[in-house]
Amino acid sequence: MKNTTVPTLLPTDVSDMYYADYETDETYFLWRTMNIISMVIYSLAFVLGVIGNGLVIFITGFRMKKTVNTVWFLNLAIADFAFTLFLPLSVAYVALEFHWPFGQAMCKLNSALAFLNLYASVYLLMVISIDRCISVRYPVWAQNHRTPRLASFVALGVWIVALLLCSPNLHFRTTAPHPYDENVINCYSNYGNHTEQRKIRHHGMIISRFIFAFIIPFSVIVVCYGAIVLKLRRNQLAQSSKPFKVITAVIVAFFVCWLPYHIFSFIETRVMEQPELHLVVLIGVPLTSSLAFINSCLNPILYVFMGHDFKERLRRSLLSAFENAFAEESSQSTAHTKVKSSFELDSQDL
Repeated sequence: MKNTTVPTLLPTDVSDMYYADYETDETYFLWRTMNIISMVIYSLAFVLGVIGNGLVIFITGFRMKKTVNTVWFLNLAIADFAFTLFLPLSVAYVALEFHWPFGQAMCKLNSALAFLNLYASVYLLMVISIDRCISVRYPVWAQNHRTPRLASFVALGVWIVALLLCSPNLHFRTTAPHPYDENVINCYSNYGNHTEQRKIRHHGMIISRFIFAFIIPFSVIVVCYGAIVLKLRRNQLAQSSKPFKVITAVIVAFFVCWLPYHIFSFIETRVMEQPELHLVVLIGVPLTSSLAFINSCLNPILYVFMGHDFKERLRRSLLSAFENAFAEESSQSTAHTKVKSSFELDSQDL
């Protein structure tokens, strides 16, 4: 295989498209292998994400009374569902060796929707953490002010923020013929006509995405769940380690799924100046992008299924399991009981 030139980045990445000449069969084989692995993971994420989040949307949207919890989980499921719903386009793009036959409008829309739902999902996780923290730390205030109407306005605010944060992707994403094959159309991010301009805009996108899609939400999630743990221990309400395991799982899943993605986004910016990093990016970018997608499949599991005993869940119908997972606790008379009720809510449907 001599001078086979192909784009090295996955279509969901927003960095500048660059090309590499694969002069050996081994390098080209590795590139193809990573593409196949990413397509398999994308396909699994699509199936699991659409089914899992689709069930959550059906139950919370059509089978249950509107509560604060159902508002959170419905919007989170919509974000994750839409995020995974467009994965077949990415699978097709990789399968066609980065030929985009769907047109420029769909190129822009696919990228914008992917990042819209990425930001919405991440910030909804953050809002859920804040809500749980308030319910445990300030149960009386939560009992009086925690309403589905307020939750709906907060969720709408999250979508507006997500729309603003994803707008640069809608602007920069475009299509162009492959520089070595006019029959191949690439969908990529064009940051300008000058090298320095492209570099500045590219780095700005990477840094802003790292801050707004990881640092801020992850810090808030850790602080909120840390406050919950301290409150529960102080009141000695936790009689088992299960709530702490669920809380730990939420934080670890978010960290593990998204940190590698952002790390390789930074490494990716150095490839042009440091060609020795090319092989690292060639392997790492497909894997970390796929890992980030998996987070949208984990959310229904972490926030619904892990809160139930497995054997008991098998003995119940699917609808009962979801209804019990999302059900609100009835109001209690004393502040101590309210704190305990909030704790039970966290341990059941995290």
